[in-house]
Amino acid sequence: MSLAKAVIAGTVYRAPEKRFTSNNVPITAFAMNISENEESLVRVVAKGNFAETVENTVHKSDRIIVEGRLQTNTVKGEDGTERKIVEIDAFAIEHLAGSAPSSGAAQAKSSPDSIVQFGQPEFSDDLIGEDEIPF
Repeated sequence: MSLAKAVIAGTVYRAPEKRFTSNNVPITAFAMNISENEESLVRVVAKGNFAETVENTVHKSDRIIVEGRLQTNTVKGEDGTERKIVEIDAFAIEHLAGSAPSSGAAQAKSSPDSIVQFGQPEFSDDLIGEDEIPF
């Protein structure tokens, strides 16, 4: 069941593991810690072609941002009891600045200057008068 869209940042706690569904669809899942002071783990799941990309580019201890749908899932514990967990069905993952992708992917993503680049300002430095504001 999908609850909401979520964007989280954290550190990969457990390396991605790829498995396949009965229909041979690849699924890659890993745990990430979203807290700096204690363990607050969130399960991240990627499906299809994106699962292949995640498996090749995300490694343990990488600092990443994950965007996806927040959902609940039921898992069975070692003692056979079922419990619900919250996970993110990811559709975008980006490495944070200062955390170079371990896979040798483009270094441009790890440079703080390349995350957001602005062109030359199109506006003058003159102040705008109150009569020019449309509201």
